[in-house]
Amino acid sequence: MNRRLLAVAGALVAVALLFAAAVAANPTLLIAGYETTTVEAVDGETSDSLATVEARVADGLAKQYVGLSETDALAADEGMLFVHDETGEHAYVMRGMAFGLDIVFVAPDGTVTEVHEAAPESRPYTRYRGTGRYVLEVPRGWSERNGVDPGDRLVFDLD
Repeated sequence: MNRRLLAVAGALVAVALLFAAAVAANPTLLIAGYETTTVEAVDGETSDSLATVEARVADGLAKQYVGLSETDALAADEGMLFVHDETGEHAYVMRGMAFGLDIVFVAPDGTVTEVHEAAPESRPYTRYRGTGRYVLEVPRGWSERNGVDPGDRLVFDLD
């Protein structure tokens, strides 16, 4: 009986180690799928619409860790919206990225607080810092092409 119990325990440990190795090699295994939302950028002074993107919502730790690093490319009207539990200073890096991004930090009321243009890079990674509750990642140059600057607002609906 003890040998059978040890064999079962050993098999469970082996399965757990294999799963951990698979997740370490491909963290997207932890992600069942992304909700999406439409994000509209509006001028902070005139409320004119500047641009619209369809964004995947990264609202959990696994989704935020993976981010867009497993994405080969984004269309001009695609992005990812990171939703943090609290407003604060956050830092983003370009780990595993094949293309450049604009990293747009956003306050809880939707006001853009900081915009960074980030290029893909290898270690050591540059930390792109900003303050907010949300972060929108879009193709590099999107903010400049559409005139999105700090003080403008992002409008979106999260259920």
